Amino acid sequence: MNTKNSCSILPILRVISGLVLTLALGILAWWLSKKVYALELPLNIPGKVLEYPIWAVLLGIGANLLLRLFGGREFIRPGVRTEFFLKIGLVLMGAGINLQLLVTTAGGAILQALIMITSVFFFTFWLATRLGLDEKLRAVMSTALAVCGVSAAIAAAGSVQAKKEQVTYVVTLVILVAMPMMVIAPLIGESLHLPDAVAGAWFGGNIDTTAAVIGAGTIYSEGAQKVATIVKSTQNALIGVIAFLLALYFASRAESGKRPSLRIIWERFPKFVLGFVLASILYSVGWIDGGKGTAIEALKNWAFTLAFVSMGLEFAFGELKSMGWKPVAVFLIATLFNTLLALGVAWAIFGYLLPIAP
Repeated sequence: MNTKNSCSILPILRVISGLVLTLALGILAWWLSKKVYALELPLNIPGKVLEYPIWAVLLGIGANLLLRLFGGREFIRPGVRTEFFLKIGLVLMGAGINLQLLVTTAGGAILQALIMITSVFFFTFWLATRLGLDEKLRAVMSTALAVCGVSAAIAAAGSVQAKKEQVTYVVTLVILVAMPMMVIAPLIGESLHLPDAVAGAWFGGNIDTTAAVIGAGTIYSEGAQKVATIVKSTQNALIGVIAFLLALYFASRAESGKRPSLRIIWERFPKFVLGFVLASILYSVGWIDGGKGTAIEALKNWAFTLAFVSMGLEFAFGELKSMGWKPVAVFLIATLFNTLLALGVAWAIFGYLLPIAP
């Protein structure tokens, strides 16, 4: 009897242990981000650019290593819910994106987003195909680089039913590359004497995480920060469109070889994308407010914090090693392509075609 009770309690205990650890690390990530907020780091970098996603992922990976060392990772694994927290965060993120405002006032950002997303996605997908990467990994990596990093990778993964290891791999590459880019890009911009609007558009179209984009803009200037935020928000708003197109494409390539029915497409389509779009519409018409300083924004930040911690906890080091050099090579080459193209497009649009007065 006691044995049966122990067996029934153990799975619940494992889930609770994973959730408690995730929450504890999330709280620590917030504490660290607030602790360094007022500090000035080397190269005159304000501490506030080291936002919670960076701390959350690092703490998750650190805890992952310790758990592996002491054999406790498998015990807490059932309580690590990356996908759940990320989907909540993505829906809540929509409540802070005003689609109407972007359409009416950010023509340059929309034009840049369309050029960059199309060019970077197909270049990355083509390069990954040439190097023989798995098709689902190609889709996740291409979307992450072309749209907006972590959030786009998760949306793409839901559409193509990618493995969690593939998602975690791409997310890790995004974070590892975005962190130095947050510092390097403003330094390059300074050396090129880029106008604030051009620099901001370059950061927003090139750096793959929103936190790092805002950080780069903050380092450069207030004007660059505003433009960078608009450009990145425009790309964020297109997550749903890309996710739908990917779901449609992969459903049409079902193993049966038959043209997919609407039911198959619906089953593969990530339902949280509809929540994201609906939240954006409600925010645009003024029925809800997920802007800065609101309760919705706070919930979104906490959801993402717990998701980033979970990603670190779920990171599969063995999978990273087994994938070899090809995915890293594709990611780095595509990042270089993205960087150069974004600089040219930003200069053409915000420097000549649709310049913004300083």
